[in-house]
Amino acid sequence: MSVTHLAAGLDPLGAAGPNDPTRQSRQRLDGLLDATKAAFVSVEEAVAAAENLRRAFADDPHAKRLRIALHTGEDSEPTARRARHLCEIANGGQTLLSATTAAELPVPPHDLGVHRLRDLMSPIRLYAIGDDRPPRSLDRVPNNLPVQFTTFVGRHAELAALRTLLLGERLVTLAGPGGSGKTRLAAQLAANHSEYWPQGAWWVELAEITDPALVVHAVTETVGALVNVAPEAARALVNAGSEGAGAVVGRDRQTPVGAGAQPQAGRLLSGSGQLAPQLRGSRLLLCLDNCEQVLGGVADLAGELLRTCPEVTVLVTSREPLGLPGEVVWRVPPIVTDEALALFVERARQVVPGFELDDAGREAVTSMCERLDGMPLALELAAAWLRTLTPQQIEAGLDDRFSLLTRGPRGVSVRQQTLAASVRWSHDLLDDTERTVFRRLAVFHGGFTLPAARAVCDGDVLGPLAALVDKSLVVAEDGRYRLLETIRDYAAARLREAGEEHQARDRHLDHFLAYAEGPDNNPRRADGPPDKDVWRVRMQTEHGNLRAALEHGLAAEDPGKGRRLAAGLAWLWHLHGPGHEGIDFLRRAIDRAPEDSSPLQARLFTGIALVADVAGPVEVGAEALERALELAAEERDRGLPLVLQAVSRLFADLDGAWRQGMTALRSAEISGDEFVRDASLALQGIVLHLRDDHEQAVPLLATASAELLRRGDRGVAATALGFRAVSALVTGDIGLARELAGEAVEIAAPLADFNRVGTTRSVLALVHAAAGDTEAGLRVLEPVLKLVHNAEMPVVVPGLAPALGSLYLARAEFDEAEHWLRQAAAPALHVTCIAVQSIPPLAAALIGLDRREEAAALLDRAVAMAGELRMPRVLADAYDQQGRLRSDLDLHHRALAIRVEHGLRLGCVDSVEAIAGLTGLDHTAMSLDAAIEYVRRTRGPRSRPNAGWASLTPTELGVAKLAAAGLNNPEIAAELFMSRGTVKTHLSHIFAKLGIGNRTELATMAAGRFESDGQ
Repeated sequence: MSVTHLAAGLDPLGAAGPNDPTRQSRQRLDGLLDATKAAFVSVEEAVAAAENLRRAFADDPHAKRLRIALHTGEDSEPTARRARHLCEIANGGQTLLSATTAAELPVPPHDLGVHRLRDLMSPIRLYAIGDDRPPRSLDRVPNNLPVQFTTFVGRHAELAALRTLLLGERLVTLAGPGGSGKTRLAAQLAANHSEYWPQGAWWVELAEITDPALVVHAVTETVGALVNVAPEAARALVNAGSEGAGAVVGRDRQTPVGAGAQPQAGRLLSGSGQLAPQLRGSRLLLCLDNCEQVLGGVADLAGELLRTCPEVTVLVTSREPLGLPGEVVWRVPPIVTDEALALFVERARQVVPGFELDDAGREAVTSMCERLDGMPLALELAAAWLRTLTPQQIEAGLDDRFSLLTRGPRGVSVRQQTLAASVRWSHDLLDDTERTVFRRLAVFHGGFTLPAARAVCDGDVLGPLAALVDKSLVVAEDGRYRLLETIRDYAAARLREAGEEHQARDRHLDHFLAYAEGPDNNPRRADGPPDKDVWRVRMQTEHGNLRAALEHGLAAEDPGKGRRLAAGLAWLWHLHGPGHEGIDFLRRAIDRAPEDSSPLQARLFTGIALVADVAGPVEVGAEALERALELAAEERDRGLPLVLQAVSRLFADLDGAWRQGMTALRSAEISGDEFVRDASLALQGIVLHLRDDHEQAVPLLATASAELLRRGDRGVAATALGFRAVSALVTGDIGLARELAGEAVEIAAPLADFNRVGTTRSVLALVHAAAGDTEAGLRVLEPVLKLVHNAEMPVVVPGLAPALGSLYLARAEFDEAEHWLRQAAAPALHVTCIAVQSIPPLAAALIGLDRREEAAALLDRAVAMAGELRMPRVLADAYDQQGRLRSDLDLHHRALAIRVEHGLRLGCVDSVEAIAGLTGLDHTAMSLDAAIEYVRRTRGPRSRPNAGWASLTPTELGVAKLAAAGLNNPEIAAELFMSRGTVKTHLSHIFAKLGIGNRTELATMAAGRFESDGQ
């Protein structure tokens, strides 16, 4: 659909920076634009909107600076962008129209002629409404900036950063690999700011020049004589010349010269020493494009200009910096994903008009952008295939990207027509030593260090590596190096051609095996584990290389090195993930020597169990532990599988977990394994916690977590702190619980995993739920839910389901509560100590949904399981819910007795409230301890009848009197200092005891009673 886009702004001349005098006017204009449509179906409507905007802004002190532009085209971003570019060249007070817009008006506006916009596209005819001043187009400043035939997309942050550099520095080099968009970015930068240089912005293309001595001649052809001509004449001369090629001007006449023309005797200035004097008084921008093959000549010229021409600015594009003092090198980054998507879509619409991305296509193109390193050339070549392939097929074809990306447009440099040609150009400029290092670096995945490069390249690489960085084939960042994926693929092909791949990968494996087994990295070294925080970060950084080394080592004829590396990385998968990948590698390592009974095999089985502890499934870990203990020859090899086996028994056998933990502790004392010792102490604390012996559990958990943190064992430490937080919560110290849970979240955060991060956040959410702040609880869990939702494969986060269930239960959102609590309680069908804790709250949700029989059956099972497992808090919770279900005072007293005995003060509050609701006890003025003592002391045979007025408690009589007097529930609550829910509960008891069904019957029955009783 064709629409007319409106763009507006204030003329920026004389107004910039934080002291911009037009700032308030700009803010006001932004408000008016927000209230104005940006696109209109009819041109007349758009023109009317422009006039209305100008009238609405007429009383502003800067109204004369308002400029407006209208452009008609397809309803798309390129059309809106063209309108913005039109607005950029309008004068203050002027409304510009494109030819497509003017053609729709009944009365033709002023014809301003043909002008070039700053988008560098071909010149277009422009019109103006009521103001025929020439626009501030690109043609106002002498230039020969190249005409572009495709739109410039994105790079907003880069253009903003480069503006500051270009206007403040004398020599700026845009450096980057072939296809990174250096040329287009430099041209757009020059176009955006050409007005800054009165003598022009001059573009010199050097791609076809291979002799450094000819650089100055190429520059002189374009600029040498033009600088002595008045700006108006220079513009005319350039416009008369060949498009995009510049012109050579003699003393008496103009002669266009193409890129391949030969200098004419007496017409050109020769040598930079002769050109510089001609430019000394000139203020101009010289853009030298594609300089890498003639760096010496460009450096000589640029150096001379810097020394002698104070107002000449030089902008260079090159795959390698010039290396001059005063040169500012700006590495062109990959285009960001959102802009890369927009670039692909715009280029796709040139191939397939009306092209749109569906969800599957967007996912494929996003992957494509990442795999192609945000390289504009590669994305444009990929989009060219859309006549033949879908985005998904193109993305799949990138496995052989150099064969696929071969459809460059005609009319561009040969090296820009295919991706392979672009990279080959850089490769051909290397010397033999640099090529050798370049191809061997292809074995690295995810970057490398200088020592790793030395090991793999088999020699000193500092010089060649520095050259590769300079030539934009290697990226240097924060002490590490990497190859862009596209360049790495090209290097890998050269490595295979040279027949060196196997040897290079062998050296790569040797290096990373030594790295993993070295004294600084081995997490199970003889003198105790190192700081696992440092170890984890160090190993995470090399994850890609370790994976590649494993693949090579396990596929080798002799898999010994690969098996050793797999065993050494179990802790990495435990602490960092992905766990399923780790289990797969460990299984492959075992399968390469299935009959092996060495300590290495025992370590591999232990590794499977260690990873399964956080990634599951549990049964995989249990089988692996049995084999590990069968094969363990030394006590040190037994400690870790013993403690892991104890942890696995926590789910169903607390007594067995305790016994196994004691065995692991004795093993740790013999072997001196501090981690196994502290993990065993934490396990004992957890068992005591689940048995509600918090007095003994808390010191054990505190000691274990402190020792674990000292060595950076964040995973188990965070778990221990989480159990300490729950102990504080159930024993009534919500403030301490919140503090401990928050600390656990902070400790687990660097692990960035589902298990520990999710578990600790779930504990903190439970604390918020208990404190009545369910919104805070849900906010804490929001990032975990996003991670789970976006996970590539199903994951289980311990504690997440019960926490969410508790939050929704506290909000009385019973359907949602049941959904989550049923997930949490599902394993309880097989008697697990963790899942059984979720049965009482699940029953509460079912009671709220009036599914009382289902709730009763679940509670009966919870009572039986809690008794069998000796878990007092679960038993008390089950009694509590049974008491509510049956209005049974005795059950509430049982729950209270258990809670008092084990110090479960949070539950005691629920018990006292429930008992008070059934007995009419007014405990609002009592402390919790006083209320507990009172209700336990007064427990005994009921002295009241079960029905009639005499059966009502004093509180119920007070509620009945106020209800009979016509007060509603909120008014009764305010009068008696109780909650509305308590009033509702009391009324239901009153109705049941009196055998009535509503307030009307109560008022009738009570008529005269309270008066005759003097009440």
